[in-house]
Amino acid sequence: MTKHKILGVFSVLVLLIGCNSASENVDIKSINGIWNKKTEQKFGFTVHDAQLPKNIIFVVRNNNEYPYSNIRFIVNFGEAKSNKKITDTLNYVLAKPNGEWIGKGFGDTKETLFQYKINYKFPKNGDYQIGVVHGMRTDNLKGIEDIGVKIESAKP
Repeated sequence: MTKHKILGVFSVLVLLIGCNSASENVDIKSINGIWNKKTEQKFGFTVHDAQLPKNIIFVVRNNNEYPYSNIRFIVNFGEAKSNKKITDTLNYVLAKPNGEWIGKGFGDTKETLFQYKINYKFPKNGDYQIGVVHGMRTDNLKGIEDIGVKIESAKP
């Protein structure tokens, strides 16, 4: 392959990656291995194109200190300035029955993506907020390194 072809392929890849990142927003909060049950992780974002459906996805990074095969979230979701919030209790699986983590990654840390709302149409443009607390039996949950929210344009 000539230098011009390599440069052309590289340029197309950069363009595609750049276009993809413009249609998504990822906000990650560091937990540093211990998540207190009373500590709500808050994620704020602005919707500029409410007519276009979005996928809202949770990002969880756990390590081998995590003692369970699942994680429960209590999620408060709604407009940032409104007292009206939707509360959902969610359960996500982090490990297979044999104990193997389902997330991707090298070493002890695994990242898993969990669907929250798919093809969701926001009621209007504006500022929104998602608050997440864990709903596990322990007050101080070990093994969670980061939690995040990824908002991406839904594929047609």
